[in-house]
Order: sequence, then C-alpha cells, then structure tokens
Amino acid sequence: MSLILWIIIGYLLGAIPFGMVIARALGLGDLRQIGSGNIGATNVLRTGNKPAALATLLLDSGKGAIAVLLARWLAGPEAAMLAGAAAFLGHLYPVWLGFKGGKGVATFLGTVIALDWRLGLAACAVWLVTALIGRISSLSALVAAAVTPVLGLWLDGPRMGAVTGFMVVLIYIRHRANIRRIMSGTEPKIGKKG
Repeated sequence: MSLILWIIIGYLLGAIPFGMVIARALGLGDLRQIGSGNIGATNVLRTGNKPAALATLLLDSGKGAIAVLLARWLAGPEAAMLAGAAAFLGHLYPVWLGFKGGKGVATFLGTVIALDWRLGLAACAVWLVTALIGRISSLSALVAAAVTPVLGLWLDGPRMGAVTGFMVVLIYIRHRANIRRIMSGTEPKIGKKG
C-alpha cells in the first residue's frame, strides 16, 4: 500500500507542467504552439527567454528529484525508485494536459541524480559533451540516456538498470520525430528560435 501511495505522489509531482506555467506567467505564449510544441526547457529556450528556460529545466528536474528524495527518506530505496519512475511518467503523460506532456529528459536527469548522484553526473557529463560537439539537444539527450542503464547496472545492480532502462525506452519513444529529423539533418540546433 505504501508503494502505491508513493507511485501516486510521484506521478502527481511529475505531472506539474512547469514549462507551461512559466511561459504563461511571463507572457511567452502557449508552448504547444511554439517550436516543437513540447512543454520542456528546450522549447522554452526557443522563445528566446533563457532565464525561463533555465527555471523550467531546474523545476522539471527538481520534481523528479524531490519525488525520489521524499520517498527514500520516508519509505526507503524501493519506494524512491518507484516514485522517481512515476514522476517521470507524470511529466510524459500529465493528467492536467490530457496526458500530452514533455519528452522527459530533465525529469529523467533529476530523478537519476537523486537515485545515485554518480550516475546522474555521468549522464549530465555525456549530455554536455554531446551538446558541445553536436549542438543538438535531442541528440545529446538520446546519447546520455542510452548510457545510463548500462552504468546503472554496473554501479547499482539490476534494479537500477531496470528502472533507468524503462525510462530510456520511453525517452526514445517520445523522441521518434527528433530521431527522424536527426537522421535527415533537419533537427534544430540549441538556442534556435522556433
């Protein structure tokens, strides 16, 4: 029963659409009508408002981290993994937006950092290096995500590998259109307005 409760709490935390809230509060428009139509930090950046994009990044990653840390503190490591995965699902499929949410990269990173800071920092480092080389946010996210379950399995064992692997599969599903654009050379560069 406790684990089910933490899944619900994690989902509801993850379902808060911070990008939408920030964009509306600052008069940046409806993110679903801008750029990629995504509600995350990369699309907020396409409005040209870097502080808003940074705030979205921090809040979207923070909701995954908070879900993990609260669950670990109050219910233990198993609850923490489930709450983190549920927060990630909440971001991808928020009830408040008709289950049409973001692509989950920031929430994934925040969740992973809270589950194991070593794994999270490794994923962030891979994202950063790939972004500096390729200047494509989605490619950086896909590369960083791909290495995470392997490192998670090595650092923390099968449960971490399974939880991160589950999230990575969903990241790749949510990035199908990005993958097609990367392959065709039409994926927008970081900082390009949409």
